[in-house]
Amino acid sequence: MTQPGDSGPEREVLVELVLRTFRLNGMFLQVAEGLARPAGLTAAWWQVLGAVLREPLTVAGIAREMGLARQSVQRVADLLVDNGLAEYRANPAHARAKLLAPTRAGWDAIDKLRGNALAWAGEITAVVGEADLRDTVEVMQRLIDALSAD
Repeated sequence: MTQPGDSGPEREVLVELVLRTFRLNGMFLQVAEGLARPAGLTAAWWQVLGAVLREPLTVAGIAREMGLARQSVQRVADLLVDNGLAEYRANPAHARAKLLAPTRAGWDAIDKLRGNALAWAGEITAVVGEADLRDTVEVMQRLIDALSAD
């Protein structure tokens, strides 16, 4: 029987994965800031705006989708609306929880950063390999599913 202080290879590899994920997240955010800036966005604005490109969502829905705090999404959503990049729409399913959707200016900002983002993605894919990236996405989804089950 293992004790709370015990360690084993299976625990160490997960801890290593968590630490590398923190580092990778920081690196991704740094790149995202650089990619978003010429389009008049921040990484946080891009993240929230990106969450509603397929369909309008509530702030709570965006927070769930992105794994963020509702309050931080609310602040960013309000800034996007104040800057004309998004708008709140009536929600037929809930009178008080409005839906956030991109405006034409929001779509234009996304279109402006898309070229540089795709070029950067191509460079990284050429180094890492598409198959390895697809495997990584699959493993990450399994981890998300496992953590969501808790």
